[in-house]
Amino acid sequence: MTEQPDNVDAIVPPASKRALLGRLGLPAYTLAFPLLGAIAVLLSLYKMGTIGTVAASVILIGSVLAAVHHAEVVAHRVGEPFGTLVLAIAVTVIEVSLIVSLMLSDSGDASALARDTVFAAIMIILNGIVGLCLMAGGLRHGEQRFTLSGVSAALAVLTALVVLSLVLPNYVTSAAGPTYAPAQLVFVAVVSLFLYLMFVLVQTVRHREYFLPGEELPRDAHADRPSRTTTMLALAFLLIALVGVVLLAKGLSATVERAVLDAGLPLAVVGVVIAALVLAPEGLAAYRAAKRNRLQTSLNLALGSALATIGLTIPSVAIVSLMLDLPLALGIGAKGITLLILSLFTITLSLGTGRTTILGGAVHLVIFAAYLFTTVVP
Repeated sequence: MTEQPDNVDAIVPPASKRALLGRLGLPAYTLAFPLLGAIAVLLSLYKMGTIGTVAASVILIGSVLAAVHHAEVVAHRVGEPFGTLVLAIAVTVIEVSLIVSLMLSDSGDASALARDTVFAAIMIILNGIVGLCLMAGGLRHGEQRFTLSGVSAALAVLTALVVLSLVLPNYVTSAAGPTYAPAQLVFVAVVSLFLYLMFVLVQTVRHREYFLPGEELPRDAHADRPSRTTTMLALAFLLIALVGVVLLAKGLSATVERAVLDAGLPLAVVGVVIAALVLAPEGLAAYRAAKRNRLQTSLNLALGSALATIGLTIPSVAIVSLMLDLPLALGIGAKGITLLILSLFTITLSLGTGRTTILGGAVHLVIFAAYLFTTVVP
């Protein structure tokens, strides 16, 4: 993509929309699907029978692809590691809105919804997305390298957040069940947000070099940055696409829930499906980065998304729970704790040398398959 002057209108004649899109470097589908998603949400397309559900699903997939393209444009403009924060934070903020809206509805077990969604997101990121990226990158490039210091910092913060949010609630005695007492919930919400903000400070200011690619850069590392006009347009359509993805996922969740219950499957499967849809833009962006030998960017996206999922989601749902006096069960069961410990231990080993191969990816994908299987067949 070549650098374009910011005043596009002064150069591009208004006669040719195709020429304008070519100069901006934004394919037509990346602008069309976010707008179609907004229209589908306004019309509640997913409520218009089977045809409407299928059409909404197609638009949802197109919006995911559009979001990935726009996120890459913005990331290329602002550079690492700021670029990877754009998609992670944007998706997580909208994910919080989705969880809160479902908590306030009568869909499923509202008290466990946040826990199931956050746990599903963590397992999808640590094993599904990371495993797929390591496998895809290893198959194409053999051995890939990344900056170990940044990954180690992210895993240290992630381990603390996961244990405080999803494991410790099972063992406190101030409240019955896998829940925190109000004072404990406030404490965990505050320290979760504090740890996440400290990580962002380290990633973007204090030790930014920990999260930058090493000496081996991809062939297109020096490609010209997109113009400011292109970047701002991409950012606007990124937000539109993400809103469409989450709201369409929410609208389709009722259909998915009915299908899950009719099939006799556990209701937790719904949380897995919704988490997968919401994380699809980040997952696809990370996968494409790994295939382009940008493993550092790929891991920044994946681990940063996992940190944002807990660091922003837990404080948000805690505030809603306390203000509206809603029950909030955070502790996961013994099966979940076992898979969580296995995932954290394995990813520490897989990313502990600064180099990766397809073997690490295969291990994580097997753990992810075990998580999905035991969710469907508990």
